[in-house]
Amino acid sequence: MIKRLAPLVLAVPFLSMFALSVGAADVIDIWRYIFNPFLDTQSPSHQIIWEIRAPRVAAALLVGAALGIAGSLAQSSTNNPLADPAILGTSAGASLGVLLGVLLNVVTIGSLGSVICAAVGALAATLLTFSLARSALSLITIGIGVSAILNAIVGLTITAISRPDARSISFWSFGSLSLVTGKNLVILTPILVAGALFAWKMAPRLDLLSLGDSSVRHMGFNAYRIRLATFAVLATLVAVTVSTVGSIAFLALAAPHIARYLHGPRNRNLVIFAGLIGALILLIADTAARALIPPFELPIGLLTSLIGAPILIATLKKSGDIWR
Repeated sequence: MIKRLAPLVLAVPFLSMFALSVGAADVIDIWRYIFNPFLDTQSPSHQIIWEIRAPRVAAALLVGAALGIAGSLAQSSTNNPLADPAILGTSAGASLGVLLGVLLNVVTIGSLGSVICAAVGALAATLLTFSLARSALSLITIGIGVSAILNAIVGLTITAISRPDARSISFWSFGSLSLVTGKNLVILTPILVAGALFAWKMAPRLDLLSLGDSSVRHMGFNAYRIRLATFAVLATLVAVTVSTVGSIAFLALAAPHIARYLHGPRNRNLVIFAGLIGALILLIADTAARALIPPFELPIGLLTSLIGAPILIATLKKSGDIWR
């Protein structure tokens, strides 16, 4: 495990420093400021690197890790390799929860209240999808339907209203890290760290679900309670990401598959590898989004698909699975 984990861990600081060094604005003595974060704190160079780029890089790592872990939880709890927060309706439910909170003047975007509203919406949508499904195939089909309905409600509501704060939620269609600040990280970091720890702790029980619900009952565990606890953690992880940076496509589906290929299906390893892979994919995608054609910024959701999809295809092809 250590040999496969080490390259991923080492890639995080190297890619983070590279991400700090690129962007639309040219920075004089950029590496001097990167390696001396307290140097001349009032200079434009320091502000660009440590007040604009650094929170964005940190958010990319945290959100990417959260989505990777959320994807692994979704797939393991449903025993379905196609499950992810977007397909289960979790992401759409989180978007609707925040939108309702904003329209009712209860919360503002990026606040702790918006995370709570998103978590309630995400958990409700996930439970609705799972309660309506009767098989692995119907889970995906119903999840797509629930997501389509909730996304349509969000889209039509945003189109019909004129309030600027609610209309700004439209950036969620492709996700964006451009509005992340240090204040957002204060909310984002502890919730995501706690969610990751809970996911790692409950991982052994998720291994049991692969044996079937009847086998789980014979071992003295309640499969429904295991799934409910998993959905609660999944909803929290998705809620804090959606309420801060919007919906980012494909990442939660691809990262667990790549992690499973690297170190097998055991869930404790899967949580760690999926989190690291998700963090690296989103960091690379966000760096490319703001550096490829400056000063314009590309939609990050499209880049996560463009980066993650070929890796996923190559991984699954190399794994040797065949139709039977």
